Amino acid sequence: MKVNMHEAKSQLSRLAKLAREGEEVVICNSGQPWVRLTPYQEPVEPRQPGGLEGQIVIAPDFDDDDEEITAAFENSRIFPGAD
Repeated sequence: MKVNMHEAKSQLSRLAKLAREGEEVVICNSGQPWVRLTPYQEPVEPRQPGGLEGQIVIAPDFDDDDEEITAAFENSRIFPGAD
C-alpha cells in the first residue's frame, strides 16, 4: 500500500497496525517512494562460536579404518537375493 506523507501523518496508528499485520506500507513524498513502514524486531546478536571448549572429546582412533565395516561394504551386494 502506498500513501502520501499527509495521509501518513493523519493515519499513522492505522498504518502501523497494517504494517504489524504484514501489509507493506510505503510512504511517498510528491508521488515518489520515500520510506517503508515496518514492524520493530529485536536485534539479533551475532553468534559467538566456541562455547563447548573442553566438553567434546574425539577418540584418537576416530579417523582409523575399521576393517569390519570396510569388509561389510566391499562384500555386500546392491540387491541381496538377486543373482
